[in-house]
Amino acid sequence: MIQPKPTTPAPSAAPVLAPGVRGAPSAPAIYEGYRAQRRELNNQLDELQSTRREITSQMEDVSAGAPERKALDTRLADVDQRIATVDHMLASNAAQIAQAAAIPGAVVEPPRIIRQGPSEDAYMFGTLAMILVFFPLSVALARRIWRRSSAAVAAFPREIGERLLRMEQAIEATSLEVERIGEGQRFLTRLLTEGEGARAIGAGAAQLIERKTAKAPDRLP
Repeated sequence: MIQPKPTTPAPSAAPVLAPGVRGAPSAPAIYEGYRAQRRELNNQLDELQSTRREITSQMEDVSAGAPERKALDTRLADVDQRIATVDHMLASNAAQIAQAAAIPGAVVEPPRIIRQGPSEDAYMFGTLAMILVFFPLSVALARRIWRRSSAAVAAFPREIGERLLRMEQAIEATSLEVERIGEGQRFLTRLLTEGEGARAIGAGAAQLIERKTAKAPDRLP
């Protein structure tokens, strides 16, 4: 059973007033209302076209004799009719917008922004001139500073070099003296340690040790 196709109301000749609004709308309001209606119709047309693409994609996966194919054909025919209706409404809306725009004062153009000061060409020329002038100057200044620093390093004062050399020699002499003092302390410590050990072994008066000799046995008779 084929469902009855929904009927779409025909576009009105003028925008409908919102509830609570009294009096006839002004010419700019009518013009903006038609433009808002056109935006809404375009959105509906995009949705219907998207729906039609989905139905077409589903029909490619269904065989011609399948029962689902008939339902898809019906939906596709309905969507095509709605697309045609929206197209007709868009054509009528275009004529209405053109008619509303012909009323004096309907189209209010935004005020033009008057730029004060130099033009964009002047800014571009100034930027280019700054790049061409200040960049070589900055490079030359950097090279000059680098050369001056390298010359200062190369011209190291002789007095400071001699003073550093004397400091190095004094430090080496001090280290040698400290090493000699350490060797002397270690030598004295070793002598004192060995002397105490000798006295510990040889403590007390010396005693004579008798030497015992073995007595020969008597001869047998």
